[in-house]
Amino acid sequence: MSKINQRDGSVFRVDKFVVPAEARDEILGKVRMTHALLRQQEGFVQDFLLEQFSGPGEFNIVTMVEWESQAAVDKVVPIVKAAHERIAFNPQETIDRLGVKADIANYQRVPEL
Repeated sequence: MSKINQRDGSVFRVDKFVVPAEARDEILGKVRMTHALLRQQEGFVQDFLLEQFSGPGEFNIVTMVEWESQAAVDKVVPIVKAAHERIAFNPQETIDRLGVKADIANYQRVPEL
């Protein structure tokens, strides 16, 4: 694995979704809105919004955000929560209402040998 552009201590937030076709536009709109906020936060490194176009995989929408550290993640969680509350957006309610399946977790790089 190349060391180019690798940061020690990076944390990767990876959200994987099974999104029904009729829910696609609403989910992508909410994701884009949230990522616009994330890009403005201290410790943000990069993000990706991916949509499956081939293959047998279960998840058809995947997002990834790289943060400089766990401390950066810890700072942004309440900021995002407050922003969502201001606009009366409840992510879990939206996921449930639209029949979306979500797998959400934080990851770190596997150390090289």
